Amino acid sequence: MKKPKIVRRYCPYCRKHTVHKVTANKKKSASSLSYGSKIRAKRRGKARGYGNLGRYSKPAVSNFKMTGAKQSKKTDFRFECKECKKTHMQKRGIRAKRTEFI
Repeated sequence: MKKPKIVRRYCPYCRKHTVHKVTANKKKSASSLSYGSKIRAKRRGKARGYGNLGRYSKPAVSNFKMTGAKQSKKTDFRFECKECKKTHMQKRGIRAKRTEFI
């Protein structure tokens, strides 16, 4: 994905459209036991339940998760306003293998 280094966009701090400098940050990966993986394990009946008060406990959720990384990561752009020097982020990322600033 090609993106310009300087963009005119709305600054929520200045409350007007200003020139912004675009930078890309590294996306933080989700924890190994993300909320979704716990839910998936629970659906498959592998997770620890609530009902038996620990008498017949099941193993910890470790080997029931989906494995393997995705091919592309979501973009994480930061926009720094040239006037007030404050940084704000994009609302949601777009999946892309590579991002290039032109």
